Amino acid sequence: MKTKTSGQRLQYLDWVRGIGAIIMLQGHVFDSFLKNDLRGRGPYVFSQFFGGMPPAIFLFLTGVTLAFLMDSTERKGLRPLQRVSTAFRRSGYLFFLAFAFRIQLFIFGFPAPWTDLLRVDILNCMGFSIAVLSVMALFRTVERVRFCAVLGLVIAFASPLVSQMDWSGVPWLIRGYIIPDLRAFGFFPWAAYLAFGMAAGSAIRAIPPEATERAMQWAALLGAGLVVACQYFANQPYSIYSKSDFWLNSPAQVLSKAGVVLLIMALAFLWVRYGARDGWSWVRQFGTTSLLVYWVHIELVYGRGLWFLKGNLNEVQTAFAAVGMILLMLAISTAKTYRHRIAAALSEMGWTFVPKPDRVPGD
Repeated sequence: MKTKTSGQRLQYLDWVRGIGAIIMLQGHVFDSFLKNDLRGRGPYVFSQFFGGMPPAIFLFLTGVTLAFLMDSTERKGLRPLQRVSTAFRRSGYLFFLAFAFRIQLFIFGFPAPWTDLLRVDILNCMGFSIAVLSVMALFRTVERVRFCAVLGLVIAFASPLVSQMDWSGVPWLIRGYIIPDLRAFGFFPWAAYLAFGMAAGSAIRAIPPEATERAMQWAALLGAGLVVACQYFANQPYSIYSKSDFWLNSPAQVLSKAGVVLLIMALAFLWVRYGARDGWSWVRQFGTTSLLVYWVHIELVYGRGLWFLKGNLNEVQTAFAAVGMILLMLAISTAKTYRHRIAAALSEMGWTFVPKPDRVPGD
């Protein structure tokens, strides 16, 4: 039995991306709208604990799709340098989106510091990480499974060491793209998720379709093992590093999140194969339009449009606001996907958005 595809993407990956989008929406709403004096209590801590997962999910899935692209160019018989060039161009597309996003936020939020235009957000991190890791296209798909897994481990375990280096003489913009920072998405440690995703995507392409279910079982076991092992070592009184911050650069945190992503992916695969019904799914809908959802909700949640809600809601009100934001983003996402059907239905009701045939423009 072969897993269904949609737009050349496997359905369960859309489900994983959709779950990440939903978690992201509630996390940002709580971060923006909740009163400051309530941020030390359980609901906020719970929201932000899970709210830290979406960047890892999106970077991991970007790595998966990048591995699919590399495998596709390999199957087409492109030369190694052509494969690298094709992967590298993906980074250019993401950089374009990243700066277009920052410019839009800058214009809508004007006056604003010009440095906001150069902030290293997750799209910037994706673009830079893909540019660096595009050299993995030199290898065959089966080789990338282990090479990218090892590379992810290297990035994760090197992150505390990178933090300890003296970066005082390096321009702030370069530091933002490289070193761990709670206010930016640097290559260390965030690129580790992209590398792990490339390993997973290469494995998905390398194994026979009939072996995918067994592979997902192993992914679930590996994910659970990573979570348990990393939490155990993170709670030990000793460390191999002289200085490490769990929430900033700890390999234990990176591998724990990678384990959670593997668990979510395995569960999504099983749900799509055995539990999900054919037809429309609101979770998967988010997954197919995650970039649109990300772009629009950032302006709504952190922009000026809902200024009267920022820092003014209690926990119950914020929870309702989160539900409302999720429903609004679902409506926008669905309208984008089915815009042609909606336009056709409105046309049948007498609404039209194009000039009538018997009308000359300018009359």
